[in-house]
Amino acid sequence: MSDFETRLTRIRQDLHRNPELGFHETRTKALVAEHLRALGLEVQEGAGVVGLLRAGRGNRAIALRADMDALPITETAPHGPVSATPGVMHACGHDGHTAMLLGAAERLAREQGFDGTVVFLFQPNEEHGLGAQAMLDEGLLARAAFDEVYGLHNLPGAPLGQVSTRAGVICTSETLFEITVTGRGGHASMPQVGVDALTVAAEIVLALQTIVARKLPPGSGAVVSVTEFRTDGQRNVLPGRARLKGDFRARSPETRLRVEALMRQIAEGVAAAHDIRAEVTFDTQFVETINAAEPAQAVYRAAEAAGLALIRDREPMSFSEDFAHFAAARPGCFLLLGNGESGRHGQPLHASDYDFNDALLPIGADLWVQLVRDRLPPEPGA
Repeated sequence: MSDFETRLTRIRQDLHRNPELGFHETRTKALVAEHLRALGLEVQEGAGVVGLLRAGRGNRAIALRADMDALPITETAPHGPVSATPGVMHACGHDGHTAMLLGAAERLAREQGFDGTVVFLFQPNEEHGLGAQAMLDEGLLARAAFDEVYGLHNLPGAPLGQVSTRAGVICTSETLFEITVTGRGGHASMPQVGVDALTVAAEIVLALQTIVARKLPPGSGAVVSVTEFRTDGQRNVLPGRARLKGDFRARSPETRLRVEALMRQIAEGVAAAHDIRAEVTFDTQFVETINAAEPAQAVYRAAEAAGLALIRDREPMSFSEDFAHFAAARPGCFLLLGNGESGRHGQPLHASDYDFNDALLPIGADLWVQLVRDRLPPEPGA
């Protein structure tokens, strides 16, 4: 293992031992800012950390993004470094994303080989879809203007270092929903006197499954999931109120709005059939992540230059990504990078026994370097 790889591994494992939840990444931000300043970068601190590295005379700028937050999960498999914070762990590999971007900053600061400005974005609170917008709301585009933006996520189950992405939608939106059914509670022995909100809500749960199965085109990629069902009923008390919660995913704004309309129609219609009412609310925290065509081609070229296996035009992922807000503000590309096919490195994201593969750190750093040199090529003879 080279000195460079050893440094990256130490950083990643230190972050893993000291995970922090979204908008509480105090120690993580301080570590990132210290490393960037030590490399000679201009550093801006706010909701996240921004580092600017300039070379040559070019006026173009590209941004590279890493997320920093952990999850409220208790780590269950002792392997190498283990979280020292009870109930919190890096179960999604953001510790690795941060370390590899710091590695890219180190290499580019030392080697240069580009003409323009690289903006390193270290983003808080990706898991709740709030960190990217917080950085944009602080005036990021005015303080650290960039023309394009790139982000990556490790992908357990895929071969180590395999790159996959596509132009167009790459990750779905996520919309949280809540349906409140207000009936008329009563005695369990006399259900005919009231209107059992539980039974009506159960009808709504089943009817919602027809949205994807019967009301959207095959292959739409939409997913509707009811994840909570609560009532105010008791042992011999029929509930007068029931609340359903869940989320749905969509691959386009048009599908997202269509699902919202259908959910409202179904919930209100089923309730009306029982002469009661249902109220439906939506909260879209993650919009669709849409890759621009030329940045996607740039990722293909960078992967090939780095000697990595490449899957072009991969199927969109069913998960959602806060990077979407950056990609909506500037043309960009989000890509997946294989974390390994087996063992703890192949465990699903957000699993309590998942672990980021440290062998991916220099691979990811090199991919970022190759991408910068593709998008900000040095002047001839430089």
